[in-house]
Amino acid sequence: MPRIQKVLASAGVASRRNVERMIREGRVTLNGKVVTELPILVDPEVDRVQVDGEPVAISPDRGGPRIYILLNKPKHVYSTNVAQGEQTLAIDLLPPNLPGRVFPVGRLDADSKGLLLLTNDGEMTNRLTHPRYGVPKTYRAVVDGYIDPRRMQALSKTVWLSDGVSTSGPKAKIKPVHSHLKIVTRSRDMTVLDITIREGRSRQIRRILTKFGHKVRDLTRIAMGPLTLQGLSPGQFRHLTNRELSQLRALAQQKV
Repeated sequence: MPRIQKVLASAGVASRRNVERMIREGRVTLNGKVVTELPILVDPEVDRVQVDGEPVAISPDRGGPRIYILLNKPKHVYSTNVAQGEQTLAIDLLPPNLPGRVFPVGRLDADSKGLLLLTNDGEMTNRLTHPRYGVPKTYRAVVDGYIDPRRMQALSKTVWLSDGVSTSGPKAKIKPVHSHLKIVTRSRDMTVLDITIREGRSRQIRRILTKFGHKVRDLTRIAMGPLTLQGLSPGQFRHLTNRELSQLRALAQQKV
């Protein structure tokens, strides 16, 4: 029998890594009982699975075409396939006649916007989101205030981590992850900067910049590896080209 991570990923709930997190948080039930310990094996023909109290239609994995979609996610759209209340999900912006269910690669919080990759390729998702492979993501942040060179240097020394923990300077006890900051434009009251990180999330970027005294007015993910938002307005999407897919696969093979 397949593991529950694979079954829920195939059902379009989330990536396998995110499914594991949801299980640890007690959000998944199997045949009416909350399950929090892995491994969990599931018989798609018999077992009943719920996530956040909502039934998930699961079925045996019979294969099918791989789908890779690039979406320019607007604000207030959620990058999850499990709605909580009256939420607009990223998959709601896609056509209903896709030949399979897709799920977001990584998370982009509802207050942030920009590049979101959706696919039904679980192996590709695992590689693109695992810190071991360090796929770079670039965010454009519009923040309050003027970021001077000294503050910029302090920000560049900050350690950005995917678990929400951060520290900075020579006292850091952990291995720093790769990051790069670039000022796009700035004035007395506002700074626009690009932040490229190989770990971390958009919500964490907001917290760190606020901690340094610069409230984030707007945050947009503008790139992920070779992928950019060029030609896509908010809410628009397109399928990846063969060249982009080849570049992405090559990048996902490189360990950092």
